[in-house]
Amino acid sequence: MRMLDALKQRVGKYLLERTMRGGIDLRKLRFLPDAVTLPFKRDGIDPVPEMSTLRDAEPVSELATLFGRKVWLVSGYDEAREALADGASYSNDLGQFVSQEGRDDSEQIGGLGMIDPPLHTALRRYLTPEFTMRRLARLEPAIERVVNERLDAMEAAGPEVDLVSEFAFPVPFEVICELLGLPTEDRERFFSLGVARFDLSQGGAGMFGAAAHTRDFLIKAVAAQRDEPGDGLIGGLLKEHGHELDDLTLGGIADGVFLGGYETSASMLALGAYLLAESPDAVRLLRDDPASVDKVVEELLRHLTVVQLAFLRFAKRDLVLGGRQISEGDAVGISLLAANRDPRVAADGDDLDLFDPRREPTRHLAFGHGIHRCVGAELARMELRIALRGLAQRFPDLSVTAPADALDFRKLSAVYGVEALPVHLYGADRSAATTAPV
Repeated sequence: MRMLDALKQRVGKYLLERTMRGGIDLRKLRFLPDAVTLPFKRDGIDPVPEMSTLRDAEPVSELATLFGRKVWLVSGYDEAREALADGASYSNDLGQFVSQEGRDDSEQIGGLGMIDPPLHTALRRYLTPEFTMRRLARLEPAIERVVNERLDAMEAAGPEVDLVSEFAFPVPFEVICELLGLPTEDRERFFSLGVARFDLSQGGAGMFGAAAHTRDFLIKAVAAQRDEPGDGLIGGLLKEHGHELDDLTLGGIADGVFLGGYETSASMLALGAYLLAESPDAVRLLRDDPASVDKVVEELLRHLTVVQLAFLRFAKRDLVLGGRQISEGDAVGISLLAANRDPRVAADGDDLDLFDPRREPTRHLAFGHGIHRCVGAELARMELRIALRGLAQRFPDLSVTAPADALDFRKLSAVYGVEALPVHLYGADRSAATTAPV
């Protein structure tokens, strides 16, 4: 067995070196070496024991050396927060490792999480006013309408449905289309593309290929609205800043909002429902105690942390983090999941590996921290509050009909989720006739 493992490592190293001849190009990377996959592995909804053991022993640890660079994993809460806040010492510029030669507009690197100031600052200022609580309040009626429509559709299709396809994906997808001013006809296409964009099982090749499809769609959507801007965010930015933003730039901004606005929320709704099905106390709080809804949602965000790793960072200078010497150019990955369960920041006697809907909200990192913190965090919270409360009110006895080991949890994905979640809307011993809609 050891000889076989050693052979696999040698073959893997040879393939990586052959792929990267002539410079590092993540588009050509067909697989991730085993040494760097640890932060993407889970046991159900929990981190694998090896991840927790590593965090407790070495909050900043060396994972591997790739392409002549050390790869570090930050898993402790304090160390993660420090690195996320230090925009001066780290670069998020992923473009330096992705060749742009011969690529069309849709294949260029984009996204606020992969660029540095001053470009990051300039582009983010277009979005920030659109995601204030005051501006987002106008979306609340639309979110409630979409949620109620999907609950009605589930009830009509029930009593057994796939909660992912019937609720968890369509709710955030339709909301983000409403926000951006996009049609919803291509829902099925974007469901598969969204999953593919975070799938690391094929290295960077599959991710960048899927990204090109969605970016191309959004660049064309911007071009279509340039002469007659719509009522959504794309139209609004064209009306106010169309003379400053070309189709490629605005399409890239819209792509970040589009993808971040539905894929992560879809995973949160699916895994949140999975967890709620095992937590009657949380369902009661959501259903009967409006004052506790925020607390339950924050605990779900912390406990599930579906965005497993923050955007990769690269040290801009030699520095020390968590007592470890990190050299200029080293890659630094930050495990948000492990950091959010770090026992060093727990109150006395508190176990952060447990889901506790009555826990006072912690300073979790589910949305990141610092200049790259998710711009849509408040929209995500609003969606989760409305959608999960609606689900608990309509179907308080919802149960998952498949055992955990039969569910198709994502094996190697930057955004953790489950491909399908078969549920019975009224529980194993209930019928539709005994549960009145709310």
